[in-house]
Amino acid sequence: MNKHNYKKLTIWQDGMDMYDQIYKYTESLPVKEKFNLISQLERCSVSIPSNIAEGSGKRTNTHFAEFLTTALTSSYEMETQLLICERRKYGDSKELKVILRKVEVLQTQISNFRDKMLNQK
Repeated sequence: MNKHNYKKLTIWQDGMDMYDQIYKYTESLPVKEKFNLISQLERCSVSIPSNIAEGSGKRTNTHFAEFLTTALTSSYEMETQLLICERRKYGDSKELKVILRKVEVLQTQISNFRDKMLNQK
């Protein structure tokens, strides 16, 4: 049994929602980006909730925090790729702005939860 039920964690749920949004957004990107930005964005979006889930089963909060750090760094990577899309004027700009704002919120949530885990040693 996991120490934390990851399915009940808001950060995991929001990460899953982000995954859905990213996959929908990448459908609008140029085909030439299939093996570059599209692939990278989709992999990062999968990595975020996956690392939260994996970390939830670790024995200590410190170990869980390491996986939260990986989820957070994946979100930074994904944000950079979205900013590249913005620079290239790929996809719907309004949709992209909404996604970027949600990424920032998710980053704050993950960071705060990680800090909480580290302070509960």
